[in-house]
This record gives sequence, structure tokens and C-alpha cells, in this order.
Amino acid sequence: MSWIRDLPSRVGERVELRAWLIKKRSSGKIAFLQLRDGSGVVQAVASRGDVAEEAWEAIQQVTQESLVRAAGTVSADSRAPGGVELHLAELTIEHLTSDYPITPKEHGTAFLMEHRHLWLRSSRQRAILAVRNEVCQGIRDFFYERDFVLIDSPILTPAACEGTSTLFATDYFGDAAFLSQSGQLYLEPAAAAFGKVYCFGPTFRAEKSKTRRHLMEFWMVEPEVAFMEFEELGPLAEEFLVYLVSRVLERCGEQLKVLQRDPAKLETVTAPFPRITYRQAIELLQERGNAIEWGDDFGAEHETELARGFDRPLMVTHFPAAIKAFYMEPDPEHPELALALDVIAPEGYGEIIGGSQRIHDHDLLERRIREHDLPREAFQWYLDVRRYGTFPHSGFGMGIERFVAWVTGAKHLRETIPYPRMLYKIYP
Repeated sequence: MSWIRDLPSRVGERVELRAWLIKKRSSGKIAFLQLRDGSGVVQAVASRGDVAEEAWEAIQQVTQESLVRAAGTVSADSRAPGGVELHLAELTIEHLTSDYPITPKEHGTAFLMEHRHLWLRSSRQRAILAVRNEVCQGIRDFFYERDFVLIDSPILTPAACEGTSTLFATDYFGDAAFLSQSGQLYLEPAAAAFGKVYCFGPTFRAEKSKTRRHLMEFWMVEPEVAFMEFEELGPLAEEFLVYLVSRVLERCGEQLKVLQRDPAKLETVTAPFPRITYRQAIELLQERGNAIEWGDDFGAEHETELARGFDRPLMVTHFPAAIKAFYMEPDPEHPELALALDVIAPEGYGEIIGGSQRIHDHDLLERRIREHDLPREAFQWYLDVRRYGTFPHSGFGMGIERFVAWVTGAKHLRETIPYPRMLYKIYP
């Protein structure tokens, strides 16, 4: 049994496939069938005079998403997907599908989301998720090649990382537990063990948001580096993003064509990225008529406006400490500011990376925990990292779905994860 992906290397050979029918068109004497087996798509051509009568009858009967067994000869055709066609000699139906709900006609998003388990089969969804797969493999390769150690942070945690208002709570044998908002806190102790570490897994935010930029469950990659101070963090984020975008351009050209994503908009993503401070960002927004004051956090509309005019990601640094997480190191020259950065994607996709240098002074961190009204006992282990051999360290987090949405041009994050979890939406 052959795979469609291997057919270009088998021109002139007879092969046998098992595949699903995407669509067909037929006249009285010739039929064209588009077949998919998960590895690729191929057009199969059958002439009535070249196949047995029972095979021709099967070709007439076969319906969308039916499973077939097809045999024939591979021939080169530069116009066809993958550069080859399959000239059919035999076709049998292994499973005949009836009333497949997703037809070539237009369907509403709500309908497609109810049938997400089937919508995955469409060419657009396959292309987006293939890019996601390449991005995820690229992330692992990037860090492995740079001597980072993968650390699996827990999903069940006893305390908040990014704020108590967005926690999913659950019972843990009589005690409160929460689904992880980030693996970062657990990653920091591992940096003292291995120096350069990262975690990569699902995270959860109970944000009551219906925007195209938010999901309740998403995947995040978070590197953490011992002895790295703030000045080195931006270059690491830059190198990481440039690597991933270049990898998508190099390996996902066919998927970008399916998605009608202009690669020229990604080819400009090179270092260095433009950089501005939070204060400069506020001034820029005010100059453009936005009602925002120093000390306000950015909303989606502010991030979109800031990115306007840039053809690559924009890095914003030195945020007010009051609007950032409790663990962020203050600027030694301006303690009201945090040594934090956000990377904002162009084209209205918003923040894709957030990071900072972490507080490594025990007493300062303890004070911040109190100021944020967090339970000290839940963070004793986190304070221990500062008590026993404290060290400067920095890191960032990147949500996979936002990055994939940006590089593919997807309009909503729900298309960038196989089974999206959204506000009031958990089926299928």
C-alpha cells in the first residue's frame, strides 16, 4: 500500500492506495476523482474503456468522504497537485458515506464549529494545522539545538501565576487546585538545575472574552535562562521568531498557497525588530487620537494601532510595574517600571510574546507577593529559589495559536488548534 506523499518518486509504477474521496466530476466516458489519504492529495483519472464495469459503477456511486481502495499507474503532470496523477485501473468502495454534512456550499461558522471533528478534513483546516505542526517541531528543534532542556511543568497547581481572576478551579482531594495559567513559575527552579530550560504545553485562562484573539485553552512555549538579564532577552525573542517564520517559509510553501497567504509579508521578518518603550508607545497612541493614559494596559485596538506602519514585529519595553505580574524585576533606575517586554505582531494579530527579567531578591519578591494579596504559603517553594543560591534570570512566553494565526493569516484563533475551547463552547 502506498502513500500519496510518495507518488512523485514512483512515476511509471503501478501503486495501490486507500483514500477518502474529496470530490469528483464525471462525463459519460471519463471521470476525475480527488483523493486524500492524510499524507497528501492526488487526482485520479479513469477512462470508462480502461477499467472493469464494476469499477466504473463504483466511480459513479462513490460519494464525498467515502473510503476507497484505488490502484493504477502514476504519471507526471506538472499541473496536478504534487506534480503527478494516478491513472486508475481499479477502484472499490470500502465504506460508502451518505449525507456528509459539510458540502462544497457555504456554511456558517457556528455550523462548522459544531462539526469541528469533520471540518478538520477541509483543505484550509489541514493547511493551518500542518503549519502548526511545523511550528511546534521548529520550537523543539530551536531549543534543542541551543542546549535548552525541556521541563514539563504541572498542569494542576495550588496558586495563580497571571492573576486570580482567570483561574479554572477544581477540587484536589479536598484542597483547591487550579489549571495552570503558565508553566513559568515551575520552570524557574529548573533553570538553577540546567541553566537553559523551556516548557511547552497547554495552559488555561478563564477569561470571559469572545474576541478572535482569545481561547480558554491554548498551548504556550516558555524558555527561561539562568544569568540572562533584560538586555539579552529581546535578542533571544527576536532570534526565536525569525527562526520560526523562516522555517514556515522554507517548509510550508504549499500550505501558504492553499491559505492564499502572501509570503512577502513574512519575508520581511528579520532582525532587528523596531523597539519602543511603553512611554513612547503611549505618546504615539495619543498622537493618533487614542484615549489612553500612562499606566493603562494595552487593549487589542491599541496593539493593532501600534503595529500599524511596521512590516515586522514591534517590541515594546519598560512597562509600569503596577500593570505587570508580581515576579517582574523593577528597572533599577526607574523602580516604577518593570524590566518587561511585549512583542506585537503586525497586521493586527496583537501580542505574541510577553517576557521579563524575574525578581531574584528574596525580600522584594516576598513583598510583591503580599502587595498582590497572594497566599504566601502557596509560594514558599518559589521563594526558596531566591533563598538558596539566588541568581538573575529571564524568560518569555509565546502562545502557539496567536503565532500560527499570524503566519497563516487566519482571522480567528479557533482555526489554529484542533479542538478550540472558547467561551461557552466545549463541544466537540
